[in-house]
Amino acid sequence: MKKHLYSIIFIVFCVTIGFWAGSNLNVLEAESKKGRTIGKEIHIEPGTNKLNEVLAYIQECYVDDVDMDSIIESSIPKVLSELDPHSTYIPIDEVEISNSDLESHFGGIGIRFTIQDDTINISEVIRNGPSEKVGLMNGDKIITVNDTLFVGKDVCTNTAAMKKLKGPKGTYVKVGVLRYGEEELLDFEIIRDDIPVQSIEAAYMIDDKWGYIMIERFAENTYMEFLVNAFNLSHNNAKGFILDLRGNGGGYMDVALRISNEFLKSNDVIVYTEGENCEKFIEYANEYGSFKNMPVIILVDEASASASEIIAGTIQDNDRGTIIGRRTFGKGLVQQAIELNDGSIMRLTIARYHTPSGRCIQKPYVKGDRALYDMDILERYNRGEFFSQDSIHQNEELVYKTKLGRTVYGGGGIMPDIFVSSDTANVTPYVQEAVAQGLVAQFAFKYSNSKRHSLSNFNGYESLVSHLKSTGVVDEFVKFAKGRGLEPGNDLEGRSYNVLERSICANIVYQLQGMLEHVKFINLEDPTVLKAIEVLEKGEAYPKTPVKE
Repeated sequence: MKKHLYSIIFIVFCVTIGFWAGSNLNVLEAESKKGRTIGKEIHIEPGTNKLNEVLAYIQECYVDDVDMDSIIESSIPKVLSELDPHSTYIPIDEVEISNSDLESHFGGIGIRFTIQDDTINISEVIRNGPSEKVGLMNGDKIITVNDTLFVGKDVCTNTAAMKKLKGPKGTYVKVGVLRYGEEELLDFEIIRDDIPVQSIEAAYMIDDKWGYIMIERFAENTYMEFLVNAFNLSHNNAKGFILDLRGNGGGYMDVALRISNEFLKSNDVIVYTEGENCEKFIEYANEYGSFKNMPVIILVDEASASASEIIAGTIQDNDRGTIIGRRTFGKGLVQQAIELNDGSIMRLTIARYHTPSGRCIQKPYVKGDRALYDMDILERYNRGEFFSQDSIHQNEELVYKTKLGRTVYGGGGIMPDIFVSSDTANVTPYVQEAVAQGLVAQFAFKYSNSKRHSLSNFNGYESLVSHLKSTGVVDEFVKFAKGRGLEPGNDLEGRSYNVLERSICANIVYQLQGMLEHVKFINLEDPTVLKAIEVLEKGEAYPKTPVKE
């Protein structure tokens, strides 16, 4: 019995030693083969960077099948995120959508829409476009696309809607539409066509003296749109221009250069670019500017970026006009679009923009920390920069001089010559919540849709707004908001009531009469626009040489 027990103990001991030895032999074998794969040997060219080396080993040696395309697709954005905040990667299936806003046209059905209640709501049917030709109307709701339900939070997003509705010219898309007053869906087959992209939707005369032009983006056709509108206003005896670049996030640099050139004298510097691997390149104005003797005001805010800042910077540094508003965003990095082998695009930062005086437009950033960069606007708001010029921290070490010797500061963005604070003095908590929750926009859409037939008889914002006020539109809104859990409290009176009324009316004007009438109405009490008119009226658009003390 004892002999048998000893035999069992001996066997267990041998097995244990075997496991231990085997484990260590595997470790020793792995360590002895550093620089080589186990089971399969691959050749790595000398000088290959570490990232490519790692990818090669994963592809050839990993224990399971690997989708290398997926790994690379997810790796590229991470690599670029370690650089600056504006170097980006655009996958091939997003290239068309990414470029469409800056192209002169795109293939689509010819509507503008918003997502309301997780549904596509048509806010405008573009005149003479494919949708108008088949009978779609403002206020229609698109419920199905190609016989598939297209509603719901997880399905109906802006990106998904654009992918569904945009497409090559001549292709078909079928939509099922819910129309006010109709019990069943209406089906429409639409042949996609080239839809023009407008970047200037508001240009008109103010007080029969000043030409106002709002530029929303700098796209392929923006320069020609600008010339057409500027010449029309000039022929209507405009004595000066107000260029509204507030909220304009930029676009094509060459478009901004050409528009700037229209206001500058020969050989004025517009902008220059420079980078570690990019030689300094200076852009000069030529002698053919059509409006170089016309007073000009540029309106900017914290959302004015890139190409907008080039125009503001060159007008300011050349003492050509007056900049009014708030400090601009500070996006002064030059991206080069590099098409990769599969058609995807990498927008890689290659240089920085500098104004004629030498200021770098780009605000500071920490490489690899996009979250901190994105928080900058909120930080500006929290420290009071939107409300007080004294809250803006000028970098006293980055001092530059304009042509006339006026002092301007670097450190990011363009500081306006005349500061206008954000107009929130009468925005009470109730009004703030009503706007923040989207209730004003929702109410305006539903109200316009239900009364579109009767309200479409009003021509221009004046008569429409007068009617809305006389019928107590604010009271109707209060009932609407209360039904969605927002109580009016005691702060809806006096000027706060007027602020809410203007916001509601402005949204309804947009729904029924479009962007131009909407902007005309808003500008009536816009403090930045009013300041621009005041400066022009006083003949003070051209900066003066500073007095030496």
